[in-house]
Amino acid sequence: MDATVKSHFIGKDGESPARPLLLARPTATTGLMSWLTTVDHKRIGFLYGAFALFFFLVGGVEALLIRLQLMVPNNTLLTAEQYNTMFTMHGTTMIFLAVMPLSAAFFNFVMPLQIGARDVAFPRLNAFSLWTFVVGAIILNIGWFLPADRWGAPDGGWFGYSPLTSRTYIPKHSIDMWVMGLQLLGVASIAASLNFIVTIINMRAPGMTMMRLPVFVWMTLVTSFLIILSFPAITIALVEVMMDRLFGTNFFEASMGGMPILWQHLFWVFGHPEVYILILPAMGIISEILPTFSRKPLYGYPIVVFSGACIGFLGFAVWSHHMFTTGMGTVATAAFALATMAIAVPTGVKIFNWIGTLWGGHLQMRTPMMFALGFIWMFMIGGFSGVMHSAAPADAQQQDSYFVVAHFHYVLIGGSIFALLAGIHYWFPLIFGRRVSEFWGKLSFWIIFAGFNITFFPLHFVGLNGMPRRTFTYDGNMGWNAPNFIATIGALILGTGIAIYFAVMIYTYFKGEKVGRDPWDGRTLEWAIPNPPPEYNFAVIPNVHARDAFWYEKHHQAEIEKEKAELSKAEEAHGGIHMPFQSIWPFFTSCGILIAAIGIAVLDHDPRPGFWGWKVGTAILGGVIMFASIYIWSLEGNEGYHLHLDGEKGKGHCHDASPAKH
Repeated sequence: MDATVKSHFIGKDGESPARPLLLARPTATTGLMSWLTTVDHKRIGFLYGAFALFFFLVGGVEALLIRLQLMVPNNTLLTAEQYNTMFTMHGTTMIFLAVMPLSAAFFNFVMPLQIGARDVAFPRLNAFSLWTFVVGAIILNIGWFLPADRWGAPDGGWFGYSPLTSRTYIPKHSIDMWVMGLQLLGVASIAASLNFIVTIINMRAPGMTMMRLPVFVWMTLVTSFLIILSFPAITIALVEVMMDRLFGTNFFEASMGGMPILWQHLFWVFGHPEVYILILPAMGIISEILPTFSRKPLYGYPIVVFSGACIGFLGFAVWSHHMFTTGMGTVATAAFALATMAIAVPTGVKIFNWIGTLWGGHLQMRTPMMFALGFIWMFMIGGFSGVMHSAAPADAQQQDSYFVVAHFHYVLIGGSIFALLAGIHYWFPLIFGRRVSEFWGKLSFWIIFAGFNITFFPLHFVGLNGMPRRTFTYDGNMGWNAPNFIATIGALILGTGIAIYFAVMIYTYFKGEKVGRDPWDGRTLEWAIPNPPPEYNFAVIPNVHARDAFWYEKHHQAEIEKEKAELSKAEEAHGGIHMPFQSIWPFFTSCGILIAAIGIAVLDHDPRPGFWGWKVGTAILGGVIMFASIYIWSLEGNEGYHLHLDGEKGKGHCHDASPAKH
């Protein structure tokens, strides 16, 4: 924050607290502790993005190892068990540790700015969501660093189909850690989603009606509801797997009367809405970028919003198209086939709206626009092959073949990843105050675009030719040699493009061209403030007069400046800007969860002396730390400090006071 702050402390009801505060300093501007205690939505968004990009690179390395193994027939680079580990961890990492948290990074950083808020509704809960996500990621990956005979990384498939996750097939603790890690990631996602919903509904700037919300905010809202409604299904399924493995219950063991297909239903009741949890934020990003670089408003805004809500609703009605080959019966198969066809309609509507936005616009072919256009075309290809799967007879032939692999990579890389990379380029000047070189940005785009298509387009044909997925090698006489060789070369090109992309971003962070406010001539409120944004975001909470709020401000400057001056006087009269204290207790709460989760995940009987007691003790210790931290956290209430700003530059000052004096 560009401000000199002396603290004027306030308590739970806006009064100065009678008791000493648990944190003596309201702000910490430097050092590790400032990051561990932060409740600033922008810093939390940055941390989400940093962790997500790290795991994106980890998942990419896992993918390259898969492709190198399949480059030539009868390859021995990976054993069958190592290959199983790679595709299990690649899928888990990319979905839960890369794409979802990268979307959450934009939700955290951009969404409060777009609605004119100073933070999310529950800043400390936001910090808890971040650190619980980190804990889940650690638990998922901890097996890489532990002895392989009893631990190892998960190797039961990212889909976790029973009975592959039973102790009969995987007696090691790898699946126990996978189950526990996913449950904690669900806790983090649900807590964050509740926070976003409350923020969007209750903290919008005056005048920002629901139909004036930016499309990205709408997609944040719909995605948050999808997470809240879908994650309980996978949580139930994971608890049942954990009970089967640790305590000998019988939910999925067919030999004892359990139902393996129950797992598939519970998993895909979550799993297909998860596809839209991954793609709807991408659609929101594209709906922000295209109008900015087309120099015209989004075409058919109400239809775009309504179609996004329809996608979210219909996403819960199509899960069993993943199960056409399980023998559900003709009635169920027909119903889910029709629902799958129906969900393509609102998706197609969005594409026509985006094309309508481009049509007749004054297009500026900047790097974010290039990635956005790439998203539209690649996502359409993935959508076309997806519609093919809605026909049950065609799906029966394509099921578990590399055709399906090609399909969902066109949706999730050509769709989600392209849009997220576009979003990084687009909001990089807002986040860091620097703009990426157009030459290097476009070079990385074309290498990524070429590498992606060289990798995955041939897989359509090798899949139709019968190559099954999840097979670690193949015979040279099957006719699959050339497509796999080409796909691996494409994967290496794609990896090179991603490496260039991140190298350019790192260089830009340190040496890139500095830019002032609103470098793209944006239309939404995040561009109305300095970059990087100050801690308090808005010196004065704006009044919103139109859907494209900042475009309106730029064309009515005299009116807006007079209005801001009046609002600023009113805000100062009410004590200035209320800022929340930083807090270490969300971090400690997540540390307690980490310790307890490890103890619970390995709570099977161990014949070695003393190990049972060690595991129980670990679980109890973690629980004590968690509940103690939550209790102390609850004592903080909503205490904070008032910040008073001097002039346009946002220099801050407060009464030189301490809690004891008040």
